[in-house]
Amino acid sequence: MTQATRTRYRVGGMDCGACATKIENAVSRVPGVSEVGASYTAGTLNVTHDDVPFAAIQRAIKPLGYSLAPDGATAASDASGHDHPRGHDHFELGDGPWWKTPKAILALTCGIAMLAAWLVGMVVPDIGHEAFLLALLVGLIPVGRRAIAGAMTGSPFSIETLMTIAAIGAVIIGATEEAAMVVLLFLIGEVLEGVAASRARASIKGLADLVPKTALLVDGDSTTEVAAASLALNAIIMVRPGDRIPADGTITQGQSAIDEAPVTGESVPKTKQPGDAVFAGTINTDAVLHIRVTATASDNTIARVVQLVEEAQESKAPTARFIDDFSRYYTPGVLVVGALVATLPPLVLGQSWSEWVYKGLAILLIGCPCALVISTPAAIAAALSAGARRGLLLKGGAVLERLHTITTVALDKTGTLTQGKPQVTDIHPVARPLPKILSLAAALETGSNHPLALAILARAKADGVPVPPSAAAHAIPGKGLSARVGGEEIFLGSAVAAAQRVAFTPELDTLINRYTDAGKTVSVLLAGNEIAGVIAMRDEPRADARTGLDALKQINVDVIMLTGDNARTAAAIGADLGITVRADLMPQDKQTIVRDLQASGQIVAKIGDGINDAPALAAADIGIAMGGGTDVALETADAAILHGRVTDIADMIGLSRATMTNIWQNISVALGLKVVFLITTIAGITGLWPAILADTGATVLVTLNAMRLLGWRPR
Repeated sequence: MTQATRTRYRVGGMDCGACATKIENAVSRVPGVSEVGASYTAGTLNVTHDDVPFAAIQRAIKPLGYSLAPDGATAASDASGHDHPRGHDHFELGDGPWWKTPKAILALTCGIAMLAAWLVGMVVPDIGHEAFLLALLVGLIPVGRRAIAGAMTGSPFSIETLMTIAAIGAVIIGATEEAAMVVLLFLIGEVLEGVAASRARASIKGLADLVPKTALLVDGDSTTEVAAASLALNAIIMVRPGDRIPADGTITQGQSAIDEAPVTGESVPKTKQPGDAVFAGTINTDAVLHIRVTATASDNTIARVVQLVEEAQESKAPTARFIDDFSRYYTPGVLVVGALVATLPPLVLGQSWSEWVYKGLAILLIGCPCALVISTPAAIAAALSAGARRGLLLKGGAVLERLHTITTVALDKTGTLTQGKPQVTDIHPVARPLPKILSLAAALETGSNHPLALAILARAKADGVPVPPSAAAHAIPGKGLSARVGGEEIFLGSAVAAAQRVAFTPELDTLINRYTDAGKTVSVLLAGNEIAGVIAMRDEPRADARTGLDALKQINVDVIMLTGDNARTAAAIGADLGITVRADLMPQDKQTIVRDLQASGQIVAKIGDGINDAPALAAADIGIAMGGGTDVALETADAAILHGRVTDIADMIGLSRATMTNIWQNISVALGLKVVFLITTIAGITGLWPAILADTGATVLVTLNAMRLLGWRPR
């Protein structure tokens, strides 16, 4: 048995949901194809097949007016069924002007033909009808060919079919001028659809363009300009002030402010120094940096964002799936209604045939489902792109739709609500001044990778205190560190270990207990036989943690902390942040609590960043991985907050709510205009060309409304 293969292609000219359906129907009929999925928002076609050649897939969709290219190449957009050289006539913003596309050229040609027909009619009225008939054929022949090709490949009830029937019927009853205008408006609508679809794709592709094409590779004392895509892991690159960083990496030399606004939306540049991570596409503002590459071009943050968003756009949201199913019955129903309107009044009531056939043809145009079909995917695509540009990744429209229903957010503590690493919060001098305490502690901790040691060293560096050399340093298991510094015996250890060496005053005991009750780790520094001072450390809440939790409460979402940390530390952090706490939890305990919340009727989002969060992330209605989290958390989650801002959780729910509002606005516009024009058509107030405005006009309005989401901004 042949192993099924899944291949991804780029499709040119696929600008709406109806286009995607026609392509799916055509390709599914190719022998050897088992599954097909087309996404007009991503411009992609995924085919699961048994070794079906590229040419066979291309032959299936070419008659429909679309072009095909392997993923990674560019498909030329085609609306006429003719070949166009790849690299020209792209229907992609950024690949060439929209007015050079075949669809735009066809619309322009039809418009010129209409103008010429009008002038001929003015000069020679006797042949005005024939002139408009020729102008009509300029636009109708390509549309009719696509209608026939669609009918032969499983899409008999397409917009092209309705358009062709309406135009031919209008000619038969003598409304040639209106038929020509209808076709022209339809072609203009197709161009506008294409421009809007391209804008949505260009928004996310613009992220990829942030990464520079070249990099300065450091080789000894010299640098060589190389392609950024060729950079290998652990290569050292140099980035000059004002340049964009060409790869994800870690700074090895230099200190500079990094403008992350293009990637994260962070308005204030961040100061980065050796050991700090930097993203491809961000801007080095101050000084020369040397950076070790930590991800190849295909695996850097931006590349992963683009890939995730395109995959998300390929998955249909529940509302979109419902509308697609509805339209399968809706369009044939419109044909039946149009036929009944055209025939029943003349047959039953003896009304005028020409009047009611005209109204029946108008109903065919009013009934086109394009605006309805595009209402959801256009909004979803724009929202996914807008979110991705701000570091909010959602794995599909279903996730985006589900988010707006969330009633409870359960958050991990370490690395989610807190920084994920301890910091020195308090230094209490006893027998030595504060700088001296920090200096002696740093001398003992030099060379250690323990998180508490790194916290002391970071504080010493930040305060600029000197770090003297130490001698005879050794660890005392379970107690602390001892060494000679400046000829003096220095000990740094836990309060219990220090109390075994030196007696504590009641005041010092009270101070240490207060620090401990606040969830802080206490180290006591001894110099000889006296207490030099006390250092308290804690994994502090993120700067925006309180603001982020308050934002969730303001939108009526409950919050709870689920942590494996000890109850005392968790309670202290919880009290600072004003959040309910469940502590001392194993991974399976977190999962059980999530399921208990769901059983009580809550719709739960779980936020976490580690392997121990994976079970709860999977059990939650929506699992959200926090920036910098483990690959396991990112794979298990439904969404990801790339930049670790707690405020982004409320923003992500806000984006979902804005999207659902937009979708319902779109559906209301799409159906509302149809109802209005249906009534005015049957009443004889409006005719054929206003009827096409009910479809094309609604499609354009719906698309423009959806595109507003590209400009979405967080609260």
